[in-house]
Amino acid sequence: MRKSTIKAKLSRGEPVLLTQLHFIDPSVFEMASLMGFDGIWMDLEHHTYSMETATGLMRAARVGRSDIMARPAKGEFMRISRLLEAGAQGIMYPRCDHAEAAEVVKWAKFAPMGKRGFDGGNPDMPYCTMPMRDYIQEANEQTFIVIQLEEQQAVDRAEEIAAVPGVDVLFLGPADFSVLSGFPGEFDHPVIQKAMEKIAAAARKAGKHWGTPGFSPEHTRKLMEMGATFVCHMADLLM
Repeated sequence: MRKSTIKAKLSRGEPVLLTQLHFIDPSVFEMASLMGFDGIWMDLEHHTYSMETATGLMRAARVGRSDIMARPAKGEFMRISRLLEAGAQGIMYPRCDHAEAAEVVKWAKFAPMGKRGFDGGNPDMPYCTMPMRDYIQEANEQTFIVIQLEEQQAVDRAEEIAAVPGVDVLFLGPADFSVLSGFPGEFDHPVIQKAMEKIAAAARKAGKHWGTPGFSPEHTRKLMEMGATFVCHMADLLM
């Protein structure tokens, strides 16, 4: 089973760097993975391409070292296992509230950590080539879960979300947070700064990691000074 670059680095306390890809040419995924990004953020919350297309893009990324972090839409719990079976190493769950965090773990992890359904005939095992017991153990160890906090009520419960077993990373989504808070696009707003401080403290208390998009090298350095170890830099269409 393919080892997760991100899980390994986080376990050593090292920061990880991702980028987001919107275009669906497999060459873009190949290039990003070969460039050395630790992970590629694949967004199936807002984009319309199919699971079949997503599987092909994940396959292209395997030419390099990047993990795939796939984001389903809110409430798409059944899609989580399919994304993992297709080869994603991580799941990012959006607009999460406290109760949903445990549900995400349930769908992403095999027993005893969760209740993910077993198949094995897909790229993640891959293709029934491992003993069942080994695969289940490896899948639980190599899969990471990122919970997005995108509104104030979620940030207020950051400690509870961070304490959920199986959650690896708390991730502030500044775009939706700013829209829902009434100051769209003002990413340097004091309320966002306070939200990051609260999330950082919750992650530190639970022994978990936290992150958010980094808009520039200077911004990323400031995030790291606050303890962020999970940073997503820009996107293909912006670069």
